[in-house]
Amino acid sequence: MARIVIIGAGMSGLAAASRLATLGHRVTVCEASGTYGGMVGRYERDGFAFDTGPGLLTLPAVYRDLALKTGREPLEELVDLAPVDPESRHLFPDGTAVTLPNASRGGVSQALDAAFGAGSGARWSKVTNHGRTVWEATRRPLLEEPLPADRAFLGTDPYPVPPPTGLARLRRPRPWTLRDVAARELGGHPGLTALLFEPAVRYGFPPGEAPAGATVLPYMEQSFGVWYVRGGLRSLADAVFRRCELRRVGFRFDTPVTRVVVEGGRAAGVETADGRIDADLVVSAMDTNAFFRHGLAEWPGLPVDDWEPHEVPGRFSVLLALRGARPEGTAHRTVVHAADPAAEANALTLSAPPCERPTVQVLRPDDPALRPDDAHESVVLTATVPAQGEFDWTAPGVADRYADRLLAHVDAAGLGLRERVLWRVVRTPEDTRRETGTLAGAVARPVLAGSSGRWLKAANESPVPGLHLVGGNAHPGGGLARVGMSACITAGLIGPA
Repeated sequence: MARIVIIGAGMSGLAAASRLATLGHRVTVCEASGTYGGMVGRYERDGFAFDTGPGLLTLPAVYRDLALKTGREPLEELVDLAPVDPESRHLFPDGTAVTLPNASRGGVSQALDAAFGAGSGARWSKVTNHGRTVWEATRRPLLEEPLPADRAFLGTDPYPVPPPTGLARLRRPRPWTLRDVAARELGGHPGLTALLFEPAVRYGFPPGEAPAGATVLPYMEQSFGVWYVRGGLRSLADAVFRRCELRRVGFRFDTPVTRVVVEGGRAAGVETADGRIDADLVVSAMDTNAFFRHGLAEWPGLPVDDWEPHEVPGRFSVLLALRGARPEGTAHRTVVHAADPAAEANALTLSAPPCERPTVQVLRPDDPALRPDDAHESVVLTATVPAQGEFDWTAPGVADRYADRLLAHVDAAGLGLRERVLWRVVRTPEDTRRETGTLAGAVARPVLAGSSGRWLKAANESPVPGLHLVGGNAHPGGGLARVGMSACITAGLIGPA
C-alpha cells in the first residue's frame, strides 16, 4: 500500500483518487478551496440552479468505466444520464437555421441538405469521414495510453490531405489547418464552415492555427453523441465524490499545497499551511501550467521560460434567471454563430479585444431541478474570449457591457431572452482563475496531433520521479471525458498496491 497525496479535488483529482483507492492505496486529497469539483461548479439562487462549468458530457463511457471499476453500481444508478436530442440547433448570421440530431451522422447529412441545399450533407460527410480517420489513428496514443517517450509521430497530422495538383506540386507542401479544410473541402460555404469551426472555437483553438485533424472534434460529437446529467453536471461530481468516500479517500479542504517535497531525487510528500504530509507518491490535479509557474515543483533541466505558454482563451458566461415557461420545442443547446468570423478569429489569437458578436452557446435544459417552478427557466450563455491578463475583465463595467452585447446578439437571432430576465450573474475568466486556480482562467484544450506537437500536453509521469500529473493541462487534455481518461491512465501507471 502506497501513501498517495493528490493535489486538487477537481474531476481529475476525484477520478484518480477513487481509482487509486480501489487499487488498495491510502489516498489523501488536498484541496485549496472549500469544495470539490473544480470546473464543475454550481450556482444557486432563488430556486434557480446553474452549471458554472461544462453543461454537457461526451464519451460517457469514461465515467461508466469509472463507476464499474470503483464500485458495483453502474453509472446510470449513480446519476440520471440522458442523450440530448436534438443535439443542437444552429442559427447563422444570414437567418438560416439547422437542427442536428444526436449521434446520427446520416441524420446530420439530411439536415444539412435541407438547410443549405443538395450536396451539402455529402460535403460535410466527407470531412467527418476524414475526422474518423484521425480518430482511428490517434485514439489509442492520444486518449487511452500514456504519452510515449518518442512523440515525433504525433507531430504529424493524420488528416488525409489530398495530393497537390497543377503548379502546387512544385511547391513545398504546407500542413493544412482547419481553415484550409473549410476552404478546400467545404468550398468556403459559410454555414458549413461555421459548423466545422464551432467545436474548435469552444476549446479556444483559432481555426487558422488548429491542425486539420481538429475535424476529429465534430466527428466525435456527431458519432458518439452528447449527453446531459439531470440536475446538472454538478451531479456527476457529487457521484464521483461519494465514490471516493466509499473507498475511504481522505479529504483536506481549504488546504492549499505550497510545495512538493523532493528528497533523494523523488517526490516524498507535500507542504501545506498546516504542515507537511508525507507520501510515497504525489499526483497533481492542479492546472499544470499554474503548478509549474507558481514553483510548486522544479522540473529538472527545464527553465520556466520553456514551459507551455499560458496565453490561451478563456470562457465568459452569463447565467440567466428568466420569468416565463420554457417554450415548447426549445432545443437543449442552441448555437448562435459569430456575425464576423474573422473578428472572432482575431480575438482568439489575442490580437484584438473580445469579439463583439461571437459564437455563443445557449444551454436551456428542460430540467425541473434547475428552476423554481415551470413558470420560470434557467439559461446559460457561454462564449470563448481572451483570458484574464490578455484583457482586463475586472475593469469597471466591462463584464456587464459584454453581457449586454451577448444578450443583444442572441436576441437578434430570435431567442427573445432579454425581456424575460429576472436577474443575471456574469462570470468571466477571472472568476474561473480565482475559483479553480487555472492560470488566467484559460480554457483547458484537448490534445491534438500535428503542428509539430504544439497541441500536446505534459506527460502524466513528470520529470520528477514519484510525481504524476492529471487534469485538463496534462495528457490527454481538457474536457470532462479527457480528464477522466487522464486519471485512468495515471492509475494504470501507478498500478495496484
